[in-house]
Amino acid sequence: MPKGMKRRRNAYYSRRIKGGREVWTPLGSDYAEACRKHREARRSPVVANTGKVEHLAVVWLASYIATARNEKGQQVARVRVEMYLKPFLGMYVASRVKPDDIRAYRLWLEGKGISVQTVAHILSDARCFFRWAEDAGYIGRSPIPKRILPRVQETPPKRLSDAEVATLLQLPDPWGFAIRLGLGTGLRWGEMLRARAEDVGTTSLTVSQTKSGRLRRIPLSDDLREEIRSHVGLLLPFGHPSDFARKVRRLSGLKGFHPHQLRHTYACRWLEAGGSLVALQELLGHASITTTQRYARLAEAAVQREAARVMGNAMGNAMGNIALVRA
Repeated sequence: MPKGMKRRRNAYYSRRIKGGREVWTPLGSDYAEACRKHREARRSPVVANTGKVEHLAVVWLASYIATARNEKGQQVARVRVEMYLKPFLGMYVASRVKPDDIRAYRLWLEGKGISVQTVAHILSDARCFFRWAEDAGYIGRSPIPKRILPRVQETPPKRLSDAEVATLLQLPDPWGFAIRLGLGTGLRWGEMLRARAEDVGTTSLTVSQTKSGRLRRIPLSDDLREEIRSHVGLLLPFGHPSDFARKVRRLSGLKGFHPHQLRHTYACRWLEAGGSLVALQELLGHASITTTQRYARLAEAAVQREAARVMGNAMGNAMGNIALVRA
């Protein structure tokens, strides 16, 4: 048996010392799984033997979050723990948290004046935390009730109109080039910042450092491909998207501009031009087609044109049938 791991009856435990006191961590009854959890426990901070949520959250961040999310995701999780989880549930003993406590947590979050989407994200992290605590053996069962996440009303993508696109394309470089790159590729802001001139091939731009970890190749127009090839190294000299957005707003006069609108516009234009949803999913790098469906809703004008076409065809067929009957 590994050093520091003990057996009591039919269950295994990890024994460590913190502040001169023994801390026993339950590992379950399966020996192989207990060994794995024991190794993870020895690499993680020692949890106070009270088993409070605030102490377990430290381990969750250091073990699970540190290996399951990227740097930005880790920072977001830390902020949610410090701002929301600890203030409300921190002093609770994790094994004694009840479903009604989680419901009260949701009501407390909704009273904070934050958006419904943010409440859903925070509760998703709480669900992840308690499921991890259950899997790690700290609690017997996750207290997260079913249907705890609020229903988020879907909103149409904040795409740019043709007039706004024309205004943005008149901006001087490097802002104008960034606009053309975003409209021509649909890349996320971070992907645009990491793009390099040498990533351009014969017909496409290779995107290797992606959110999903999957390699993507984005087809390029001839003009954009030649413009990218005129650069050396990194294509864009910018940093935080908010700084870029503020500068573009001042130069263009578009008060609500944000660089993510370039991605929305690319997706909407693709569908409006007759492109397939499956191909758009690959281009945008979405793991699920459902995300693509929400992300790239057709513009109202395009829907109206399609409705007029379908209704016109239906009316034409009906009139033809009437003419045949009279004949």
